[in-house]
Amino acid sequence: MILDIRDLHADLEQRNVLKGVNLKIGEGELHVLMGPNGSGKTTLAKSIMGHPAVKITNGEITADGKVINDLPVNERAKLGLFLQFQNPIEIEGMGIVNFLNSARGALNKEKISYKEFMGEIKNNVESLKLREDLIGRSLNYGFSGGEKKKMEVLQMAIFKPKLAILDEPDSGLDIDAVRVVAENINEIRRKANASVLLITHYSRILNYMEPQFIHIMADGKVVREGGKELIAQVENEGYTPDEK
Repeated sequence: MILDIRDLHADLEQRNVLKGVNLKIGEGELHVLMGPNGSGKTTLAKSIMGHPAVKITNGEITADGKVINDLPVNERAKLGLFLQFQNPIEIEGMGIVNFLNSARGALNKEKISYKEFMGEIKNNVESLKLREDLIGRSLNYGFSGGEKKKMEVLQMAIFKPKLAILDEPDSGLDIDAVRVVAENINEIRRKANASVLLITHYSRILNYMEPQFIHIMADGKVVREGGKELIAQVENEGYTPDEK
């Protein structure tokens, strides 16, 4: 089991947000997390990655067989966890290539030549349909919303995590960009047999993916679970069965 969350309760900014979350993700699985605004999806993502603003008050998170409740963010990353931000920040002065190279080294990834490294970046830039000149700039600085989201997927491709938590990778993207992002996530998963927890409000990205598990959150808990057929039910009934 790559991720095992049991009865997780957590506060964000002194507000109780997670109220008993249970979730299991196995190797190579694609899970989708949906739910209304304020249901706790992003707080759950931050809890898994160890965001300092989130305080776990009860329950346990196990990643790759190790309890990580008190583990620093960098140690969680070394275990193979990766979080794609809902709103990626701009870091002026932090060159993209230097950032990717330093982070890759910190993750103790297999050493490759600089030529191989740059080739890997270039191949992914082409696959994501990013402009090549962006790679010579500061991380996300002056990027459009879509370019920032694609840059997060580029990081996923370079870091090759065991579990990628993708917080709304489709928000702010046009139809063509959604397809490109979905196809690249699929390919990264295939190559590395990576697991993914994908958070989204919309089903359109799932037209290009084959999730095995759908989870619906409401009021800090997972309230419904099923396969891809659950998406159609949610679109017809709302996030909880009594909603119209």
